[in-house]
Amino acid sequence: MPKRVLTGTIVSDKTDKTVVVKVERRVKHPLYGKIIKRSKKYHAHDEGNEFKEGETVRIEETAPISKLKTWKVLDRVNAQATPAAAEG
Repeated sequence: MPKRVLTGTIVSDKTDKTVVVKVERRVKHPLYGKIIKRSKKYHAHDEGNEFKEGETVRIEETAPISKLKTWKVLDRVNAQATPAAAEG
């Protein structure tokens, strides 16, 4: 069975070797039919502390690393969306 891969935005990089990634999905409301956004936060392993808040990344499901971490960061989706690139 292939591992799940999700795309989301890093909302916190304060902890050591861990980032919190917010993944948004669009679903249809069961009664009204309107498309609404649902989001969930995942704790992902970042071995080198190389990913920063605001970046869009891909995360992959792994064996549990700690109580909350069962995902690891694969790579950046687009380098242009980094805060450092936007300023300079």
